[in-house]
Amino acid sequence: MTQRRRYSKEFKHEAVELARNPSTSVRQVALELGLNPNMLARWKREADRDDTPAFQGSGTARDQELAAVRRELARVKKERDFLRDAAAFFARESS
Repeated sequence: MTQRRRYSKEFKHEAVELARNPSTSVRQVALELGLNPNMLARWKREADRDDTPAFQGSGTARDQELAAVRRELARVKKERDFLRDAAAFFARESS
């Protein structure tokens, strides 16, 4: 089974802007971006609706906060590992 692809809000907005160009069709833009034309047409309809903001996502605020904390933890771990490796390198160089 293949995993479902997820696209960022920014990617969706940019794809919709490209599809709004009168010189190109939605199908042409979708194929160039590697998307299903029906999906891009749905994104365009969602963006054109006035009643709700487009591409809100289905996650809760708690899920978004947890994801942000996990990203921050991963970044801090990378920094820590880099500094540990750098300290070991310079300790070898000085002896």
